[in-house]
Amino acid sequence: MADYWWFAIPGMLLGFYAQMRLSSSFGKYSQVRNAAGVTGAEAAREILDRAGLRNVPVREVGGHLTDHYDPTKRELCLCSENYHGASIAAIGVAAHEAGHALQHQAAYFPLHFRMMMVPATQFASMAWMGILVAGAIFQSFFQQAIGIAIAIFSITTLFQFVTLPVEYDASRRAKVELGRLRLMADGERSAVNDVLGAAALTYVAGLVASVLQLLQLVMLARRSDDR
Repeated sequence: MADYWWFAIPGMLLGFYAQMRLSSSFGKYSQVRNAAGVTGAEAAREILDRAGLRNVPVREVGGHLTDHYDPTKRELCLCSENYHGASIAAIGVAAHEAGHALQHQAAYFPLHFRMMMVPATQFASMAWMGILVAGAIFQSFFQQAIGIAIAIFSITTLFQFVTLPVEYDASRRAKVELGRLRLMADGERSAVNDVLGAAALTYVAGLVASVLQLLQLVMLARRSDDR
């Protein structure tokens, strides 16, 4: 059991740091008005319209940092703070989500691959633990159960891995569009980089935690084989 914490603690610490950095960065720049004076919704709408995506709506949703692009509904959703806010953080986040819409338009393969993985990942995220618990209850089934759990959990790890290029590319597109459309002043570039970099770190933390959990399962399987 002690070995578990050697795998769990680094992922937990990185995840905690990533969330703290995101909260700090977003909190700081959500208080700074952008030079263009546009809201997140206006920035997203401008980027989408210039790309010929006038049919993609920009909607307001509840919650904090619940911003996302839904490729199944082809709609961009911004939390109220970023939808109405005219801060540097708001346009950075809005542009990032618009970047996902641009990926969809360009048939960016990692995005489409991630979309295809969603149903399997949703199943895997719930099933692997149940199978492992069943193996612990029925000891004669344990070795087979942990092998199945590893295979299933690998799907979630692959999903996390595929997510990284999708998120980093969306941020890259966001910064290009903000500059090209003059929605971001030169002096605001570092602030936008800080906000989007902090957001991206949360996905890195998710991948690290997933890889460490997978290694823990592999170690558990090897110990079971040695018995």
